[in-house]
Amino acid sequence: MHVRCPDRLPEDLYRQVLEQMAQLSPVVQALPPTAALAELRGALRYHGANATRLGEVLRVRAISRLGVDVRVGIGPSITVAATASGQITGPGGVLAIAPDQVTDWLGPLPVEALHGIGPRHAKILNDYGVHCIGLLAALPPATVQRLMGGRAGRQAADRARGIDPRPVVPRTLPATASIHRTFDRHTLDGAAVRAVLLDTVVTLALQLRRRSQAARGLTLTLRFAGGATWDKTRRLTEASAHEDDLRTMAYRLIDAAGLQRGRITALTLKAEDLIAADQIAEQISLDQTREARLLAEEASDRIRAKFGPSAIRPATTLLRVS
Repeated sequence: MHVRCPDRLPEDLYRQVLEQMAQLSPVVQALPPTAALAELRGALRYHGANATRLGEVLRVRAISRLGVDVRVGIGPSITVAATASGQITGPGGVLAIAPDQVTDWLGPLPVEALHGIGPRHAKILNDYGVHCIGLLAALPPATVQRLMGGRAGRQAADRARGIDPRPVVPRTLPATASIHRTFDRHTLDGAAVRAVLLDTVVTLALQLRRRSQAARGLTLTLRFAGGATWDKTRRLTEASAHEDDLRTMAYRLIDAAGLQRGRITALTLKAEDLIAADQIAEQISLDQTREARLLAEEASDRIRAKFGPSAIRPATTLLRVS
């Protein structure tokens, strides 16, 4: 089963889609930022349902619980399932291809519809009159290799015939978390930029604590009017998910950008090299101010858990642009 999200989702929402898939199959492979795979052979026996039914269950759960309408492609191989999900029109749906239907179904599709065929290779094939997958499957593999190159040609020749022995390999998301913020208008106001950055820090730190993770580094990416970008990564002294630690490093990063007349349109703060929170060695601290802030943070988290993440925010974030 190949699941494709309609758009690039925030990482926390994408993780929730993976969690919904994991409730149907124990073998889920994340393909961020918009797709994922699930092995259904064992799940079919466990749930006593066919693959189409499981795909429909996943779609209903994703819509009702997450507000995300996914496209679910089902087939006997990764290539067929992924190609099927790419052929679904509209925001979502389920398309299942049985093993005995693969050749007839793939044949009329354009070559660029075959999962794994990029625009450059599709153009090469089209220039030689190979416009559909059926024609690609009819070519001798050696000919396809001469047109597309050795490895790419071998894979394309096999996959056009429905041959794809790759297994679904359980894989979680990479060890990062990020928050993206855009500005309603281009801004030169340093106070407004810092307010947005602080709001981003608070949101990112809360996400890490909820996931029981801590960051060893931070990356700040700034986008400017005209499309130019700037980014910088720095390591934290100790892995942390506390707002004070992340805020201090985030401010160092924004200071390193040396902003003067740059018109900022968006910023992204990414927590890098995440580890489980229980792997952090707790150090004895004599800093009473820090200890008081950590206690206040714990109290704030309890309030946010009950009343929502926006229940408590730093006053400075009232200046934020968006």
